[in-house]
Amino acid sequence: MHPRFAKPFETLSAPLQAALRPMLDEEFNASFSPAQIAVLKAATGLEDRALRLALLPLAAACSVAPISKFFVGAIACGLSGRWYLGANMEFAGPGLFHSVHAEQSAISNAWLGGETGISEITVNYTPCGHCRQFMNELSTAKTLKVSLPDDLSELQSFLPHSFGPADLDITDALMSPQAHDELKLESDDPLWQAALAAARQSYAPYSQGYAAVALQFEDGRIFCGRYAENAAFNPSLPPMQMACAHAVLNGEDLGTVRRAVLLENGNSPISQRDAAQSTLKALGTVELEYQAV
Repeated sequence: MHPRFAKPFETLSAPLQAALRPMLDEEFNASFSPAQIAVLKAATGLEDRALRLALLPLAAACSVAPISKFFVGAIACGLSGRWYLGANMEFAGPGLFHSVHAEQSAISNAWLGGETGISEITVNYTPCGHCRQFMNELSTAKTLKVSLPDDLSELQSFLPHSFGPADLDITDALMSPQAHDELKLESDDPLWQAALAAARQSYAPYSQGYAAVALQFEDGRIFCGRYAENAAFNPSLPPMQMACAHAVLNGEDLGTVRRAVLLENGNSPISQRDAAQSTLKALGTVELEYQAV
């Protein structure tokens, strides 16, 4: 079990601890399969929503909040039935807009896990306006439910008179399958190949700024982040932040990054390069390797 889970684990009920302990081994990838969920429900007698609320302290334990000291956890329910943890992340140094919200973290965790939509998201604090707008971009935005400790409502009740992709004549949606095979790269480097694969699956219908970051850590593991654009522009999630959040959810220490690469569409009017370099500088680790294709 990762040390960050030790304290919240002690607050869980004895039946939940017993069933959960073998799942939180070194291979834990910040998600629970339908089979694991069934085991936890049988052990505790809890239904889905109550079980997710009980598990929220584990998600919040993944939070990195050196500025606010405000730890938020979220759990996204993928359409496959799998549950994905998420937590807020802040970077000391660059502007606050570099931060990742817990809802964004859980949703991107699900997206990187192959999900094409989420049915419900459970959060320990009410979603801010930024997150409501981000979730309104999702393929399941019209039916998505938001579960809080004291409330269960549809996203649309949190966002009346909403603005979304349709207002900009976009019929696509975040988490819908993407295949930008026009992006090509001549390289056998596994890190660059990982970035290329991720960039081809990025979502950028407003700028066509398809982009991805791949991070390689001291232990050899590689984690990627894809650009996730938003109709309101500002709530877009950059690929560097997504890669960092995904790595931390999987137990990595961002101080052990050994290589970082950014690949993006060179024909777009925007670039992720400066923002990615700024975030990487805050980590004090390595220089960003870059290619526009």
